[in-house]
Amino acid sequence: MPIEALRRIHIPLNLPFVNGTVFEYLKEVFDSGKLGGDGVVGKAVEQQLCQLFSVKHALLTTSCTHALEMAMMMIGIKPGEEVMIPSFTFVSTANAIIRAGGTPIFCDIDDRTCTIDISDVEQKITKKTRAVIPVHYAGVSPDMDEINRIAKAHHIIVVEDAAQGVNAKYKGRYLGTIGDMGAYSFHDTKNYVSGEGGAFVTDNESIARRAEIIREKGTNRANFLRGEVDKYTWVELGSSYVLSEILAAVLKHQLDKLDMIQERRRHIHFLYVEGLKDLETQEKLRLPIIPEYCESNYHIFYILLHNEVERNRVMRRLKEFGIGSAFHYVPLHSSPYALKALGTKDVKLPVTDRISGTLLRFPIYPQLEDASVQYVIEKVREVLKQRMS
Repeated sequence: MPIEALRRIHIPLNLPFVNGTVFEYLKEVFDSGKLGGDGVVGKAVEQQLCQLFSVKHALLTTSCTHALEMAMMMIGIKPGEEVMIPSFTFVSTANAIIRAGGTPIFCDIDDRTCTIDISDVEQKITKKTRAVIPVHYAGVSPDMDEINRIAKAHHIIVVEDAAQGVNAKYKGRYLGTIGDMGAYSFHDTKNYVSGEGGAFVTDNESIARRAEIIREKGTNRANFLRGEVDKYTWVELGSSYVLSEILAAVLKHQLDKLDMIQERRRHIHFLYVEGLKDLETQEKLRLPIIPEYCESNYHIFYILLHNEVERNRVMRRLKEFGIGSAFHYVPLHSSPYALKALGTKDVKLPVTDRISGTLLRFPIYPQLEDASVQYVIEKVREVLKQRMS
């Protein structure tokens, strides 16, 4: 292909799915005259989340980060108390713990699923442990039965970081609804987007009632709006985590297209698998594994290469071909902040370090045409062949 033609090709790593019908949803909000949160649209979306994901309570939040912060406030973490998390996660997971006064304890990940290593969690539990946050990766969860068993045995709380797990399942149950609390993300890099946004979900009535208070600046405003009190006031520590009606409308547009978005991502995932599986057989790369217990939402498609040098070379070459690809998390235990503030210099997480250095993500979103997927496959094969020759 001529250089000029290559320069015209641009396949970004991610594109949020938005089409013209979103304006109909936005018009409904603007016509209502209410732009702040907890209006008709926001409440409708919360009910929709409950129905779609078989959970009793859902509260829209301004981000998944804020939903996690709410969860940590609910637990009442005290200084010196610990929460188990994978080091291979976004910084929000750790920030929520530290902001509440707790200490994140970094665990390794499972080589097959890139989710928290359950045996490492069990080994690191102490009398100071208050909670564990399993982070679902690329729409895949760890063994949640085992997580819940360990949590019950040690009297600790399970908070699911389901930022990447919306509309994925573990043994028929939706991710985010299996632990004591769950946090969803609707950031514009996710499968279902509102630009910025998230949700706090739980089946526990008392947790949900407290979450309403924390989310609404520490006030009992929700009780007031239901007519349960004659005025609302400050009743405990909280913050401002309510999603605006504008962003709720964008999210409703997405949720109304839930099945279409999921099916298209699934189709693209398996195009990649079909086009690259022989390279896995030849041990040139590894493809993602979806365990039998999991129904993925196909949030991320990635490959694992042999080493970081090779991964970075493939990423550079794909960029030359107009293809967006990317590594993922820098392990939190080796981050400048963790080294300085948490003293993690001696933390050894070999699987995390290896996965972080060899994982490469490819484009996957509903607008991505089959021909573009085949182009990505073709160029990946070409680049890896150059290494072999």
